[in-house]
Amino acid sequence: MEARKYENIIYEKREAVAWITLNRPKVLNALNIALIGELRSALEEARGDPEVRAIVITGAGERAFCAGADIPEILNFTPFEARRFSLGLHSLTRFMEREVQKPIIARIRGFCLGGGLELAMACDIRIASEDARFGQPEVNLGLIPGAGGTQRLPRIIGKAKAMELEMTGDMIDAAEAYRLNLINKVVPPEELDKAVEELLGKLLSKSSATLAILKLAINKGMEMDLDSALFYEAECFACARSLEDATEGLRAFSEKRKPEFKGR
Repeated sequence: MEARKYENIIYEKREAVAWITLNRPKVLNALNIALIGELRSALEEARGDPEVRAIVITGAGERAFCAGADIPEILNFTPFEARRFSLGLHSLTRFMEREVQKPIIARIRGFCLGGGLELAMACDIRIASEDARFGQPEVNLGLIPGAGGTQRLPRIIGKAKAMELEMTGDMIDAAEAYRLNLINKVVPPEELDKAVEELLGKLLSKSSATLAILKLAINKGMEMDLDSALFYEAECFACARSLEDATEGLRAFSEKRKPEFKGR
């Protein structure tokens, strides 16, 4: 499959991993309508490629993963256009969580602010370098987060701290983001690629079919009441047990050997 050419992102397939780079470094990889559309297309391309088993999203350059939405573009929005822009971002992030049944890793350097943080929060795992900075500064512009920040941030770090960060617009460093469980790991900048590759190695050693079921079980279950979520887990568990990979994994354990998963 030949990858489509994009103007605002870079799409690369390295063996079983799709690397998507937000590529507007002059404006700190700010999100505009064109980039969002291309990112959706790239994710659809990765989702539909049977050779791709994991996805990494990152930003071009060392200054920013993504510093947020494109301010000049938003300045010209009418309220109706602002609503449509917000809903478009919601559609993208829900697509990442519900429809892309492959692990999505955010590789973060520099600024991860506003819409950039909201994009990162829709990824499954976030790894950042020590020079990363996080925040929802929309209130400083007289706005509120519009790509899920008012909903995902409290769910990840708790209501009290999310309220503080979003009402003050303050930024936090990577160490504080890790303490708050906003990111999974923080490493020196020179070790960021190694940390991402190590994680990818672990993910690629698992059954891709099992990971797809697991991602759905967690993401959909988090939106249910506990009883409904536990019932859904049981359904997902049964689905996982029906996989050939589950039979292989159980047999390999009994035979004291490494399993050979086929993704089915």
